[in-house]
Amino acid sequence: QAFTELQAKVMDTQQKVKLADLQIEQLTKTKKHAHLTDTEVMMLVDETRMYEGVGRMFILQPKGVIHNQLLEKQRIAEEKIKELEQKKSYLERSVKEAEDNIREMLMARRAQ
Repeated sequence: QAFTELQAKVMDTQQKVKLADLQIEQLTKTKKHAHLTDTEVMMLVDETRMYEGVGRMFILQPKGVIHNQLLEKQRIAEEKIKELEQKKSYLERSVKEAEDNIREMLMARRAQ
C-alpha cells in the first residue's frame, strides 16, 4: 500500500512539474511581448497619441504611462517566473526522494 501511495505521489508531482514548466513558458512569452512592445513604443516621438485597451474601450494615455505599465508587466512576469522555478526545483527534489524511496522498498522486498 505504501508503494502505491508513493507511485501516486510521484505521478502527481511530475504533473505539477509539467504545469510549472507550461506556466514558466507562458510568462516568458508575456515578458518578451511586453519588452518588444516597450521597445517599439520608446522609438515613437513623445507627442504620439497612445491608447490603452481597457475592456472594450481605449483610453488615451501619455507615452510615460504606457512605458511604466509595460515595465511593470515585465517585472511581475520575472518575479512569477522566479517563484515558479523555485517551486519546480522543490517538486523535482520531491520526485527524486519519492523515487529513491520506491527503489529502497523494492530492494528490501528482493532481499527478503
